[in-house]
Amino acid sequence: MINRRAFVTAAAAAPSVFAAKRSKLKIGVTDWNLRMAGKPEAVGFAGSIGFAGVEVSLGRQPVDGKLPLDNREIQDRYLAESARHNVALAGTCLDILHVNCGKNDKLAFQWIAAAIPITARLKAGVILLPFFGKCALNEPEGRDYFIDGVRELAKEAEKAKVTLALENTLSTADTLRMMERAKSPAVKMYFDVGNLFNNGHDLKVEFATVKAEHIAQIHLKDNPGYLGEGKIDFPWVMSKIMELGYEGWANLETSSPSKDVAEDMRRNLTYIRKLVV
Repeated sequence: MINRRAFVTAAAAAPSVFAAKRSKLKIGVTDWNLRMAGKPEAVGFAGSIGFAGVEVSLGRQPVDGKLPLDNREIQDRYLAESARHNVALAGTCLDILHVNCGKNDKLAFQWIAAAIPITARLKAGVILLPFFGKCALNEPEGRDYFIDGVRELAKEAEKAKVTLALENTLSTADTLRMMERAKSPAVKMYFDVGNLFNNGHDLKVEFATVKAEHIAQIHLKDNPGYLGEGKIDFPWVMSKIMELGYEGWANLETSSPSKDVAEDMRRNLTYIRKLVV
């Protein structure tokens, strides 16, 4: 029989295992990494692999001047697939912000306004707002332009019970400053450990800065390659996520080295489940 001292010692030595038993973390996947961006069929595919949810792309190219998913028939197909396969719609991604940059393009705000009711109707809860490449928020002026423009939209998001999630190349501290300027509980951070690490941010500092209430959702990736086989210490990362007390969606945004998407996603999902179950 294990005595109390041995139990405490074991818990201290393996915090990820003991923390995981208390975790209610939900594991989903991005439809674009399933190579099925904007396709309702991605829902069933995600479920067949074993995911509890799928993050849905709203499309990068307008259709008749609207977002591709600004179409009730397509939305109904998503809702039907979600019910049929018992797979949640675990957020949306406003891909078109890769084209119309939030830092300098008024069209960005039009797309955000359109995405709010779509996301609400899909019961997805969170809109990922991406800022990368030419649209990266490297300069304070660009960040301020975006946040000042989105402030009124954030009020609409609050009413719709939708969260606007900022995903970028910045440190957690810089993103928190943007959230503070937004002055809205509907504006939060999309915490992506791969983005943080790959942009030179110290994950120890990032985890020391962030709190669960700052996070809308989480992306898990360690490209290139499979989770646990790259440069990021994923057992440590998952233990820190659970120490935060975060219980929302953590969506895999992982590549497919073998080109067999289902098998590679299943491999990554199995690995993560070992750390959180």
